[in-house]
Amino acid sequence: MSLYLEIHPKNPQPRLIRQAVDIILKGGVIVYPTDSSYALGCQIGDKGALTRLRRIRKIDENHNLTLVCRDLSEISTYAKVDNANYRLIKSLTPGPYTFILPGTSEVPRRLMHPKRRHIGLRVMDHPVVNALLEELGQPLMSCTLIMPGEELPVTDAEDIREQLDKQVDVIIDSGHCGIEPTTVIGLTGDVPVLRRQGKGKDHGL
Repeated sequence: MSLYLEIHPKNPQPRLIRQAVDIILKGGVIVYPTDSSYALGCQIGDKGALTRLRRIRKIDENHNLTLVCRDLSEISTYAKVDNANYRLIKSLTPGPYTFILPGTSEVPRRLMHPKRRHIGLRVMDHPVVNALLEELGQPLMSCTLIMPGEELPVTDAEDIREQLDKQVDVIIDSGHCGIEPTTVIGLTGDVPVLRRQGKGKDHGL
């Protein structure tokens, strides 16, 4: 049975944030709110938690996962970013964008696409996420909470509780946070490529 935490979306309670992070550090998988929809998250590099996350979503190693970072400097630790791409990312973050970039040696190999060596990265605009990352002190491994066979994310934390109560360790309820996925921008070639149009609109591509 998962721990159910009602965390304020604008003023997250530090005690509850610490509870969630303690479980992440022990190998837990959490459901948490983002600036686009609810998502699944776990500690970067935790093989067991990553396997559970993929099992819940029914995705394989070819599915791009995302590192949720605190800021741009953390992105540059985990991805190779040239000056032009850095300016683009800076202009769009924090916000509902996922950037696909070549990963650095800091990214565990099992997290990257097995052939292309790419990783998705995000900097979110959500107080709960910011508090989790600050307490965690490292990026959060993440993917959108879309149940197998569905096209849209689950939006209600009570519904999430009914479906995943025995599959995840923590469910953070911060109210409704949307159903529109992020805009995905590929930054692995000579020019930026819009891979998916989502919530982020004013990207200039």
